[in-house]
Amino acid sequence: MGEKGLPRAERRRRTEGRILESARALFAEVGFERATIRAIAGRAEVDPALVMQYFGSKQELFQRAVRVAPVPHGEPGADEAVDQLLGTLGLKMGELPQSSLAMMRSMLTHPEAAVSARKVLGEQIDRLAQAVPGEDARLRAALMMMIMLGVTVGHQLLDLDELRGVPPADIARLLRPGLQALAGPAAS
Repeated sequence: MGEKGLPRAERRRRTEGRILESARALFAEVGFERATIRAIAGRAEVDPALVMQYFGSKQELFQRAVRVAPVPHGEPGADEAVDQLLGTLGLKMGELPQSSLAMMRSMLTHPEAAVSARKVLGEQIDRLAQAVPGEDARLRAALMMMIMLGVTVGHQLLDLDELRGVPPADIARLLRPGLQALAGPAAS
């Protein structure tokens, strides 16, 4: 069955998925500032107006692209969640939008920024926890998210020499065992 024979909701879901995949790739390659809606649409093979219709703005598209997607429960879910989480490293270590950097700089000193950061992180933790087994799934998902936040802060705000210029794939290789341990089956 071709794409035309699919229900409208399924076609929309697939188009949105293609746009998000294209956005993730382009943001990781060239950063937020240089990635354009037109280029993202071109990669996804859709009209740029459709990107705006689905996401509203480049900032919202970026936020959705770096968000951890829910993964179905089950044995492969935890591994897929770790893969998705590590897949965002290229974005988080690339050129972030000024609004994201401002949020990270402000979240520890300004109450309003802290509330906003907690909300965003809470939503990401909720989605990640769906793939983590056990009664302590939210705690383990929160620890996973904080590891990723720490790497992002170390790279983006502190400009640590040890992280500068290191390919995201190398960082992902080193983080993977720890994240898999947190995402794996709950301890008895």
